[in-house]
Amino acid sequence: MSALPGGGIAYRPQGDGGAHEGPHPHGAHGTFEGYVTGFVLSVILTAIPFWLVMGDVLGDKLTTDIAVMAFAAVQIVVHMVYFLHMNTRSEGGWTFLSLMFTLTLVVIALVGSIWVMYHLDQNMMPMSPHEALHKP
Repeated sequence: MSALPGGGIAYRPQGDGGAHEGPHPHGAHGTFEGYVTGFVLSVILTAIPFWLVMGDVLGDKLTTDIAVMAFAAVQIVVHMVYFLHMNTRSEGGWTFLSLMFTLTLVVIALVGSIWVMYHLDQNMMPMSPHEALHKP
């Protein structure tokens, strides 16, 4: 935008109309190579846990569960970066800030729920099956 001699304002487009302008600033839109990379990583991050479980490779159920959850967490990050295009630069950092806010709320809700259920379990008076049947 530029000022006109009579005090009016004239619209003047910025830049040369290149690929990094328009509705997706800073390269927020994906490229074919980016989508292929994300897809290949997603397939790999799905195939490895499948192999770990079906082949009973690690031998221990707890270790296998932890490995599968770790691969799931990495796959969430791959999806957010390659398919949702979330980074600290897109939308002026607001998408990343909203993600952090959402994760904070989810962690508070989960930890609080587990804490309440644990303390309810620990502090409830035990009741025999006979008492439970004859409760008025």
